[in-house]
Amino acid sequence: MTIADFAALALLLSMLIYVMLDGTDLGVGILFTVFQQESQRQRMVNTLLPIWDANETWLVLLAGGMFALFPAVYSALFTTLCGPLFAMVLALFLRGLALEYRAQAQAALRRWLDRLMCASSLLAAFLQGWCAGVVFSAEPHRGLETGLALTPLLCGLGLVTIYLLLGCCWLRWRIGQDVDDKASALAWLCWVLSLVLFLSVLLLNRDIWMSSWQRWPGKIAIALIGFLWLVQLMALWRGRATWQLALTLALIAAVFTGVACGFYPWLIPYQHDLHRSAASAVTQRFVLTGAAVVMPLTLIYHSWAFWVFRGKVR
Repeated sequence: MTIADFAALALLLSMLIYVMLDGTDLGVGILFTVFQQESQRQRMVNTLLPIWDANETWLVLLAGGMFALFPAVYSALFTTLCGPLFAMVLALFLRGLALEYRAQAQAALRRWLDRLMCASSLLAAFLQGWCAGVVFSAEPHRGLETGLALTPLLCGLGLVTIYLLLGCCWLRWRIGQDVDDKASALAWLCWVLSLVLFLSVLLLNRDIWMSSWQRWPGKIAIALIGFLWLVQLMALWRGRATWQLALTLALIAAVFTGVACGFYPWLIPYQHDLHRSAASAVTQRFVLTGAAVVMPLTLIYHSWAFWVFRGKVR
């Protein structure tokens, strides 16, 4: 493996951890439309307040790392997708504003903040999936296209359903009690929808998965994806909230691994490969040295925060 490969792995890990952690937060935010009681919503907010801002650290590391390690890819993505990316960042800002100011707001304003949190979480989740779908559907000699297309739409909807599934599992794990029945029923619906959307995207982008199957990590990832869908179904059937959450996170990691194996060595298919688009070796070594310090410290902080705020939220 070259140093560019390690740089790409560092970015992939940052993206994966962000999707796992902040994806759960966005899923909970979207679920504000489902749980109407003030006591339920307040406990939902209490599960997020200690961790949501730290979760977005991984998005900052991803953007900064791409700018330093693969400037050509950063330029291509932010030039083509500047509008959706700006809207996503604005939605994340509004989500944070709604979370932080909700406790100090009057009842009337609090209702508006709840609507804002739901809408901004939904928009951020959809745009993240839509941007991924634009990269998925890149074609030779055409590059990235932001027009109306089926793959970006399905990816956007698919990521929303996955985030909702994470949110349902999170609420059952951290709150339980009176949210358990509704969250469990929604988890079933999200599982079915996410499976349908995943298979639809897979059929539309068979080349990526066929390429992934040619590499042994891809074979393992694809086998794990099928296995985890089935085991997750068993966890839903048995009502095991902790296992549901863990299996959903493992499924996301398996899908990321499979897609990465299918893309390799491209960062943007048919347009930018990771070796030609990488910054100089000196820059990569400098940035990766910093990442080797910052990323473990961030993981330690996350682990400590989860340990301090463990247990059911009352």
